[in-house]
Amino acid sequence: MNDQIKTHELAGQFNTLTPEKVIHSVESAGHTPSGRVAILNSYENRVYRIELENGDSLVGKYYRPGRWRTETILEEHRFLRELADEEIPVAVPLALQNGQTIDEIQGIRFSLFPRVLGRSPQELNEESLRRVGHLIARIHNVGARNEAAHRIQLTPDTYGRQNLEYLLENNHIPVEAAKHYELTVLGLLERIEPMFREVSLQRIHGDCHFGNLIETQKGITFLDFDDMVMGPVVQDIWMLVPSIDAHGLEQRKILLEAYQEFREFDATQLRLIEPLRALRFIHYSTWIARRFEDPAFQRTFSYFGTLQYWQDEINDLREQIARIDSYYC
Repeated sequence: MNDQIKTHELAGQFNTLTPEKVIHSVESAGHTPSGRVAILNSYENRVYRIELENGDSLVGKYYRPGRWRTETILEEHRFLRELADEEIPVAVPLALQNGQTIDEIQGIRFSLFPRVLGRSPQELNEESLRRVGHLIARIHNVGARNEAAHRIQLTPDTYGRQNLEYLLENNHIPVEAAKHYELTVLGLLERIEPMFREVSLQRIHGDCHFGNLIETQKGITFLDFDDMVMGPVVQDIWMLVPSIDAHGLEQRKILLEAYQEFREFDATQLRLIEPLRALRFIHYSTWIARRFEDPAFQRTFSYFGTLQYWQDEINDLREQIARIDSYYC
């Protein structure tokens, strides 16, 4: 099920989220803030570090209005709890005063998380790659136990065809590039749709790149399961080691060797890496388009919507098609 819904009508609600409201929401959850609040980097949601009077800090996550239904968010929270129960290092949302892990302040849903202290790894050495391979395999073992009925399924239809329809119907592509982009995407989908027909989907992280890992004194912790999907497990693999040069392929080999110490890996899924990379290009452009009325997105992605932007996207997708044809045809 594609659970995303249009959000631009609701984006303005974020502008009403003041530090005072953040502090009030933390108080309503039974905590005593000191009054110090810091904004953390996040495009999709609003995320704050909130200092408490006892010296501890919490991380408050305020969900973009209209993006996910409550059931969709709770599926992420249940997955995190299942992972933590298996002693897999993740940040688990705290129970709030209402007995749930989600509450609401003036129409904006929020959750509170313990603060995880550490640093984002710039590169993973062989030992770190092996640790990450073990952990992602264990995450996938847990992910395979249950389904997530309210989460998006990562397929050529959801990430490709539905996104293309949205871009065209809402006139996000300049007329000079729209037909070329449409034909390029349709050509891509014609090639890759047969590759996904027999692929099993399960709960995965979905956005498993370096920015969502943090090295702590206890090792690697996985963060931000906000984009959790029902997808092929190789999505998490290639995003951790995205490079296709000799060094990148060696890193992927090391990671997969470690992965298979904890979970069997279907090597036929490796053929999905370049199709998944291409689908991510389309999905990323649509993600920006859906939120472009948000001033924060307009400032950050000021080049979005220009003819040059879409010409570059067309060229990137054509390169992916050529790579897919070279590898698989």
